[in-house]
Amino acid sequence: MTTFLKKLDAAWNHANSLLMVGLDPDPMRFPSELHGRPDAIYEFCRGIVDATAPYACGIKPQIAYFAAQGAEDQLEDLCRYVQEHYPNLPLVLDAKRGDIGSTAEQYAREAFERFKADAVTVNPYLGFDSIEPYLSWEEKGVIVLCRTSNKGGSDLQALQLESGEPLYLRVAGLVAEKWNRNGQCALVVGATFPDELSQVRQRVGDLPLLVPGIGAQGGDIVATVKAGRTAAGTGMMINSSRAIIYAGSGDDWREAAAKAAMDTRDAINAARATL
Repeated sequence: MTTFLKKLDAAWNHANSLLMVGLDPDPMRFPSELHGRPDAIYEFCRGIVDATAPYACGIKPQIAYFAAQGAEDQLEDLCRYVQEHYPNLPLVLDAKRGDIGSTAEQYAREAFERFKADAVTVNPYLGFDSIEPYLSWEEKGVIVLCRTSNKGGSDLQALQLESGEPLYLRVAGLVAEKWNRNGQCALVVGATFPDELSQVRQRVGDLPLLVPGIGAQGGDIVATVKAGRTAAGTGMMINSSRAIIYAGSGDDWREAAAKAAMDTRDAINAARATL
């Protein structure tokens, strides 16, 4: 059985890349050639995937950008395209689901049956009940929010517990030590907090980390790699979305995205080589 983590590890090594390309399709920012097309979201994302796949360890569509436009069918088509044309690239559905019981079971079916994603992001705020339904899909990845890249994340995630540890480290410990019973879990930890990223890495060993926050959000690549890499020099899916997919808006938008992805991958690898 090919699991998400095996697929991710193979992608890290085959592509020599820790770059995850995020897809946040906003029709207002599409090149003029796609304006007015009913399939514009699909065609834009397909063009980005084709342009950036050689430089990536995975593709991460954000479901809200599709759902807000009533374009879930285009997301289905896109997921199918990635799976058929780039079967070695992990497909992560960024959904941040957080519910319990039968509702969580339906969200799991949405991610793994409808969109056939290799992994999905989930919110642990409701505790293990909100995570457990996803774990039934043993070959799939469950990526749990831990220390997010937004400033407001500190409102709750940085709260000190009676033990003296912050809440985000409690989440990291729960995932690594109790919830990861099938070896399928990962964590979301933002590049905008490199000290916290380092603490999480020390706490969870080689558990994979999805790291948003470089590019448009301003996270530093060298600090991120130093804080989050494993002893093998991998262990991270360093996400960049807008800085890559909107690198160009003219006729060369595909070429501009490819160059931005290549440059980001190379910057990450340069940091890996010096640490």
